[in-house]
Amino acid sequence: MSSSALADAELPAFTGDATDIALLDNGLRLQGDDVESPDGVTSGFRLTAGFSPRGLPRFDIGAEVRYRESDDVPVSVAARDTLLDTTSLGGSLLAGVRLGHLGLYAKSGLAGWQGRAASGGNPGLPEGGTTRVNGFGARLSFASWVSRLEVERVDDPALSHLNLITASVHVPF
Repeated sequence: MSSSALADAELPAFTGDATDIALLDNGLRLQGDDVESPDGVTSGFRLTAGFSPRGLPRFDIGAEVRYRESDDVPVSVAARDTLLDTTSLGGSLLAGVRLGHLGLYAKSGLAGWQGRAASGGNPGLPEGGTTRVNGFGARLSFASWVSRLEVERVDDPALSHLNLITASVHVPF
């Protein structure tokens, strides 16, 4: 990948600092990266596939698959505090637009999850389900640096620990 402004402008708006896995002849870009929360409670991975349709040069579409595991997450259920271990698998559709050096995108999808009390059984504790995932982000690139901001929200209160706000600045040297 080139870090020039022209090369970055051709990347889909939702492309981040993930590792390129494949770039197909039709322009489809497959990327993957590890996901870990700052507190170390949640870890997993994310795969993103996206491209820019030839007839719409500033529009980007894609899909994302996420897997996350969390251990000992504090939750309140029926006025009792407990620790919950969760596993979630989700997918989202992505759409973005590039306006010069600025790329804006949104995502919407679903996540299925399972949970269990870290200390054993706990009546009234949610054991799993399906929930909605929504997010948006922006990428700004100039010459040799790229900055990103992304917000992702999971609608289920038992999975509020998966809500993300990430910001980064990448300066190659």
